[in-house]
Amino acid sequence: MAETTTAHEQRATNRGPGRLLIAVYILFAIAATSRAGLQIATKFDEAPVAYLLSALAALIYIVAAVGLARGGHTGRRIALACCTVELAGVLGVGVLSIADKELFPDETVWSGFGSGYGYVPLVLPVLGLFWLWRTRRDPA
Repeated sequence: MAETTTAHEQRATNRGPGRLLIAVYILFAIAATSRAGLQIATKFDEAPVAYLLSALAALIYIVAAVGLARGGHTGRRIALACCTVELAGVLGVGVLSIADKELFPDETVWSGFGSGYGYVPLVLPVLGLFWLWRTRRDPA
């Protein structure tokens, strides 16, 4: 007998591919937090803006993961806000870091559109927004 899923389960952000998305957000939260923490603790005076941006990216990854994992109306709104800010951040910092290298004397998570992390920081918010769109409630 075939197993059926409810409409709620089909729209849940924390099921199916959403679990992988949450895992990647958690992985990037750990990586960005570790990097920013070390940089802030050991050489903050060298590039404070870059290191604070990495810390901001880490915070966004953490909150996005929580929003996606929580699901529901509130979780979706949190994840949507985080993915939107994250995409704007990676695009803005990516452009600025290429246009004016002196602005960021050391790399951030989002420098060069996330080139130091295999461009995953650029793709991740796009996937997050797509997943939120894919699992949205049908207007009825």
